[in-house]
Amino acid sequence: MRVVSIPMRTRFRGVTVREAALVRGPAGWGEWSPFLEYDTSVAEPWLRCAEEAAAGDWPAPLRDVVPVNVTVPAVGPEQAHTIVLQGGCRTAKVKVAEPGQSLADDEARLEAVRDAIGPDGKIRVDANGAWSVEEAVRAIAVLDRAAGGLEYVEQPTATVEDLAAVRRRVQVPIAADESIRRAADPYRVRDLEAADIAVLKVQPLGGVRACLRIAEEIGLPVVVSSALETSVGIAAGIALAAALPELPYACGLATVQLLTDDVATSPLLPVDGALRIGSPAVDEAALDRLAAAPDRIAWWETRLAACRLLQQDGRS
Repeated sequence: MRVVSIPMRTRFRGVTVREAALVRGPAGWGEWSPFLEYDTSVAEPWLRCAEEAAAGDWPAPLRDVVPVNVTVPAVGPEQAHTIVLQGGCRTAKVKVAEPGQSLADDEARLEAVRDAIGPDGKIRVDANGAWSVEEAVRAIAVLDRAAGGLEYVEQPTATVEDLAAVRRRVQVPIAADESIRRAADPYRVRDLEAADIAVLKVQPLGGVRACLRIAEEIGLPVVVSSALETSVGIAAGIALAAALPELPYACGLATVQLLTDDVATSPLLPVDGALRIGSPAVDEAALDRLAAAPDRIAWWETRLAACRLLQQDGRS
């Protein structure tokens, strides 16, 4: 296992430095990078994903390239405009409902994104469950106008029940993320008709094959999104997107753009709004250059031991 620490270009979901553990197996590298605040039970499925990748246990792809969106953090309008122009994608995912910011801040950001991406580009927003039902209904109407039409709104509220209530009151499609990946029962979204789209992330859900089962059983169009990984982790998301029978939406897998550095010899960055499938070669020099401090490595080793113990208990 090698642990790296990579600064972010812009603060994103409260993270300014991304820590990740890379594990090597018989087929290569897998990434294990649950966020630092996650406990062992939450972090363990992320480890299964890394083990699957390191073992080379991915399904055969059905496509060669995967369309992706540029991700716009909760930044000012001018910076948002620049990020979209530099991102090279025809779809933009924009973070909204950032603590300490107002709806007017979100509105200005979306107007700038629309100006940068042009009238034919697609814009989606992600609120990370920050709104109440009433706040969501009001905000969606405002942001839909500001964006000149939203493709969808991701996780406007925290609970599945509230998600369903919002969906009944707005015309913009609703996507579920946390209501799937952090739920005891990911299928409540389907059962309560709470969303139009399922956002799947391979690490939190236990790997590519686990996500394929969820995609088949949940019965919703799927958007594959990242968990802010290096190129090693992004490759697992691409493997999932490439194996889905249908892929009607651009995927949120272009997030290596948010990091100041990467562990791959050729980082997985979009070309003409798409990523090619494949496993990137890991740069040993980058592993040395980005190596976390010794105390952080020890912390990850302790975390790994706890997750291994949990796996053993589950098999006994």
